[in-house]
Amino acid sequence: MPLLPVKPQLHELRRIRAVAAYQFGKGAEKAFPPSILIVRSPNTHRIRHVYNDGKLLATYRPKDGLLALTVNGGLALKRVFKAPKLRVKVTPGVEPFIRKGGNVFAKHVIGVDPELRPEEEVLVVDKRDRLLAVGRSFFNAIEMQSFKIGIAVKVRHGAADSE
Repeated sequence: MPLLPVKPQLHELRRIRAVAAYQFGKGAEKAFPPSILIVRSPNTHRIRHVYNDGKLLATYRPKDGLLALTVNGGLALKRVFKAPKLRVKVTPGVEPFIRKGGNVFAKHVIGVDPELRPEEEVLVVDKRDRLLAVGRSFFNAIEMQSFKIGIAVKVRHGAADSE
């Protein structure tokens, strides 16, 4: 039996919004408005998923207490932050591969948020700032632009997943 999303208690809403601000930067809490709904784990009753307007925005990771974005969560953050914040921009021609969930290789990175560090949630975009995927960075900003081999972003969800 699937669990239905419910309105979070005030302390849970504050926690999600505080985690978003900590993880993505000041202002990120706007991507998680007071209208969000949550799904709790049936065993531990901890927050598991965060929804808004019937769309899954993020999964709450109990291991580190941070959020793992979905494409809808990436779109919400993209509306909150102007480029290049949280973004990794890729060369033309690789967009279809990445939209289907393919990883981003360092040789395809043409622009990156200078503040990015390894193991951060990132938004993969094309030259026109259209969201292609969400994932986790492997390198910091300087390494991403200077390396020519290796995976720069491990893609979790391609934009084609949400269509």
